[in-house]
Amino acid sequence: MGYAVVLGEALVDLLDTERDGARVYRQAIGGGPLNVAVGVARLGGAAQFVGSLGDDVLAGRIRDFLATVDVGLAGAVTVPAPTALAVVTFAGPEPDFRFYGEPPSYGLLDPGDLDLALIEGADVLYCGSVMLLQPTALAAARRAWSLATGLRVLDPNVRPRLLAGPAELAGLRAVVAEFAAGAHLVKLSTADAELLYPGEPVEGVAAYLRELGAATVVVTLGAAGAVLAAAHADPVRVPAPKVQAVDATGAGDSVIAALIADLLLDGEPADPAGWVDRVAFALRVAGLVCESPGGATAMPTRAEVHRRFER
Repeated sequence: MGYAVVLGEALVDLLDTERDGARVYRQAIGGGPLNVAVGVARLGGAAQFVGSLGDDVLAGRIRDFLATVDVGLAGAVTVPAPTALAVVTFAGPEPDFRFYGEPPSYGLLDPGDLDLALIEGADVLYCGSVMLLQPTALAAARRAWSLATGLRVLDPNVRPRLLAGPAELAGLRAVVAEFAAGAHLVKLSTADAELLYPGEPVEGVAAYLRELGAATVVVTLGAAGAVLAAAHADPVRVPAPKVQAVDATGAGDSVIAALIADLLLDGEPADPAGWVDRVAFALRVAGLVCESPGGATAMPTRAEVHRRFER
């Protein structure tokens, strides 16, 4: 088994909660790609986090946390900026993110900062999330994408509040098309699909991304499961298990983490049926994540997933 390079942001979430009758913010280490790296490691894969981290105490906590969960930091760099913050409020289990920090520490990864041997040696390269909106970090992602010799995985993980208007949305749509054209796997959420391709059914979005060049596309549908478009088969729906969701933070990240971990352990499935099994397992991982508060800290092990869904 080789390793995955997860390229993207790490930050600190401030989770809105109540304690002793007062509203307080609970710190949690987060960022979509960081969650993915942690999820891969928890599920038995080897992961290296590659991104820019601030030069403050919060960044030190991020480094310490990643070290404790066996996520490598050989490709992480320190930049002269405070750690970016995401204030997270909830309407039910669904989180709403507002980002603070200018310039954002996660957007300062320069193409020259990349450890080329680390990128070229990876069996899987993941790119995505809000770094696709930052010019410097996007340039680094493009360079890594061009150097990758293993499987390339894309997750746009769109944050609408970071899009200034229609022109920026159109730019992101073009970036997604650019990366999808060379991707082995693309994962989107329903919200991503609706924002990027308004009015299009999710099956149509999945088929379109495959037409661009993506080998396999997964669109998550929350409690309804996921749409899978693989090989030359028509898109199919994969159901999700029924769970008691309390916090959906990190659920989508856990889906792509599970798929990456399985790619590391067993390679690409030989046929669409194999992908159905992989997606079904990934949805069980996400279901378990939704039953616990937090994102990165809620990522389960394989044993925990099997115990939960063998009942």
